[in-house]
Amino acid sequence: MKRQLLQRSTRLVCLIGLVLFSGMNTPTWAIDVTLSLDEAKQIIADGRVVMEKASSFAELRSVAIEAELPYRIQKPGDDVSVHSCLPSAIVQTKRFWLETLGRREAAESKRQQKDIRVPEEKIQEYLIMPNLGVEVRLCGDEEYFAEGAEVVLQQGSEFIHPVDFVPPKAGRKNSGSLKGYRSRFTARFAYTSFNHQEPSIVAIFFPDGQLINLEADFSKIK
Repeated sequence: MKRQLLQRSTRLVCLIGLVLFSGMNTPTWAIDVTLSLDEAKQIIADGRVVMEKASSFAELRSVAIEAELPYRIQKPGDDVSVHSCLPSAIVQTKRFWLETLGRREAAESKRQQKDIRVPEEKIQEYLIMPNLGVEVRLCGDEEYFAEGAEVVLQQGSEFIHPVDFVPPKAGRKNSGSLKGYRSRFTARFAYTSFNHQEPSIVAIFFPDGQLINLEADFSKIK
């Protein structure tokens, strides 16, 4: 009897150990890396509904800005909604792009006065995208102030380089009372190249030695 109990206890311990080991080696995805076609269509529909409620240009702009908030990263204490020239970045996940498609569908439907829908083939292209986009946005005094800038993702002592990089172009002159120019450029990182749960820093390096660090918590971004 004691022998049977010992064997059962041993098997139970081994089973628990196997479960814990499996859990430790299973990657945890905070970002929605895997989405079904039905889930994608629902995300697009949700984005479309939000935009359909807007009836003026001001409301359309407000909806677009509000939709980016869950994907925006910036320096602690900064508020890009108030000071648009402060450095920031938009984390372009699959969900981000699908929501954007929905808003575009709504805007185009209003313009053409008929229902416009993205074909399934186009949706599939977004579903199989292997990389996460990080679109950096900032301002400078000169037209080519961002030329030569590089972007790296830092996690602890590890530096992760992008698999693709769209370099900065000539800055666009700010309108109104804002002085200087604004620029955007995008770095793309393979989803499998970084830990989605670990605190991260988007480091932006400039040829003159200037460095801008944007804190990123990917565990809170879908």
